Amino acid sequence: MKLLRSIPTIPPTSLLFLAIGSTQLGSAIAKRLFEVMNPAGVALLRVGFAAIVLLLLWKPQKQDWQSHWRSLVLFGLALSLMNLTFYLAVERIPLGIGVTIEFIGPLGVAIANSRKLLDGLWVVLAAIGIGLLTPIGGLVLDPIGIALAFLAGGFWAAYILLSARVGRALPGGAGLALAMAVGTVVLLPIGIWSGGSDLLNPIVLLVGFGVALLSSAIPYSFELEALRFLPVQLFGVLLSLEPVAAALIGFIVLGETLSLRAMIAILLVSIAAAGASRFATRA
Repeated sequence: MKLLRSIPTIPPTSLLFLAIGSTQLGSAIAKRLFEVMNPAGVALLRVGFAAIVLLLLWKPQKQDWQSHWRSLVLFGLALSLMNLTFYLAVERIPLGIGVTIEFIGPLGVAIANSRKLLDGLWVVLAAIGIGLLTPIGGLVLDPIGIALAFLAGGFWAAYILLSARVGRALPGGAGLALAMAVGTVVLLPIGIWSGGSDLLNPIVLLVGFGVALLSSAIPYSFELEALRFLPVQLFGVLLSLEPVAAALIGFIVLGETLSLRAMIAILLVSIAAAGASRFATRA
């Protein structure tokens, strides 16, 4: 964070775009790693290395854990299951589609906290977008992958709500660092069981560390810095570009091509998320 603050020439919108790109690049590299390791093992590496980096960065105090351990346990559980189910989903379906479906989680949180009639439009757009990703009309996608992406979206919604609660109670990123540590403990059994001896492979560990930096440590730091200057509603609008960025990086890094129908679905969900964020109440 000190490094970021020493470079005031970087506009906050650019920091957020870098965070979005970093997150999706990390996801694409993680999917490449599925070729040699089960997604559960990759999820363990991502959360585990991110926990180490964030604990060293924020240095949470003992009283932080003692005073808020219930919220931190729930936060860590949501975080770990969000990552696990998302990785299991994109193992079966394209990255862009997985992120689009998962984005229903934060979109639902934004709409649930508003009482405006206009929000009905965003619900309709999102519903049409998700509907276009169903098998109706000939589009073929793995139904288990779709279900897992929806489940990841539910955990993302829980992550957002718990993040807000922990963020009010603990300073800076101390809460996230502790939650990452909890998430690591949660993922240890299944990660070790599925990863096996590959978890001792230096190259796999190095790539896993890179995934943790790209998917967690770097984007979180950039987003936190951007939020110091950007209105929350604008932040939400820009963040709605995540599905589009995922589709683009999925094509560039993974060679995943999408049909016109899938691209329209991604665009509709992104518009719905942007609209819900732009017109959300400040509360």
